Amino acid sequence: MAKSRRKRTGPVQVGIYLLQYLAARSFAWLFGVFPPEQNLRTAETVADIWARFNPERLARATGNVRRAFPDMSDEECVELAKASVRYMFRTYMVDAFQLPRVVTEESWQRHVDLSNARPGTKLMIGERPAIFLGPHAGNWELLGFFPTLMGFRMHALARPLDNPFIWQWAIGLRENRGMKIITKFGATEELQAIIYNGGRIAFIADQSAGNDGIFVPYFGQMASAYKSIALLAMRYDLPVAVGVALRTGNGFNFEIHTIDIIQPEDWRDHEDPVFYITARYTHAMERAIMRAPDQYLWIHRRWRARPKWERDGKPLPERIKTKLRTLPWMDEAMIERISADTDQRVKERSSGAA
Repeated sequence: MAKSRRKRTGPVQVGIYLLQYLAARSFAWLFGVFPPEQNLRTAETVADIWARFNPERLARATGNVRRAFPDMSDEECVELAKASVRYMFRTYMVDAFQLPRVVTEESWQRHVDLSNARPGTKLMIGERPAIFLGPHAGNWELLGFFPTLMGFRMHALARPLDNPFIWQWAIGLRENRGMKIITKFGATEELQAIIYNGGRIAFIADQSAGNDGIFVPYFGQMASAYKSIALLAMRYDLPVAVGVALRTGNGFNFEIHTIDIIQPEDWRDHEDPVFYITARYTHAMERAIMRAPDQYLWIHRRWRARPKWERDGKPLPERIKTKLRTLPWMDEAMIERISADTDQRVKERSSGAA
């Protein structure tokens, strides 16, 4: 096991971390006093106040919405961005602490609808190991811990938080639900053991992998994604399932959807299986988000990293267009949209440099 890469901190920083931890625990206790539905409304009010005092972050979310939905009016883009921020606060302020109290082994059937999750459920109850993915949409925590309520052991890969006190608290909350959290630092040996024992591995897979990631289509733009999921699937011949848990109504009711399952036979003969697997699960996450765009975290810097050709001020290369044409769901109009987005970004970069 590799050693942790957490930064060393001095006594001042440790003190700040401790104060943040105590504030978070106090906040969680305070919310536990009030009914969950009231807390959801409070979270929305806090979100509106936060957005008013953080216009640059709201602008980032609005810009991401505008690029993803070019046919939306400016007013619609702003409203969707605001709805996304409200949902983010509901998720982090309320769901993270109160959902495990509401959705339990005894009550989950009243709160979770599995009618659209049958393919994923079938894969879950099978004996072969598998990879389960989801985006930062709906309630991704529920997507991870819900299978444990039905007796399945889930292993989730996560990046440690900078604050060690909050991180240990968060780990305890998750593992008390039956999940096993694996940190990204030195996870190879653990993942190998899990797979050999027929286990199930969960990832939140819509984060940017930086400029060195593999770039695939995502809402009409090229976005950086990690190669590791595809490489893991290829090395161990694993199926990859993409799902999402979407909230219905204003309470604690959710629908779990299986969006896609990528079987080894789907990519085995592809000329570039890493590109195909990554592009397909990214496309599945886009389809999941389209079912409830207001439940997605548009504030993420999902498109911050850019491919080398774009950084070099060049148009979308023909070799990339050729690769895109190997994806069954892509058509020429989609490729043209990506090409136009590349040209626009190159122009913006050039204007900024000038």
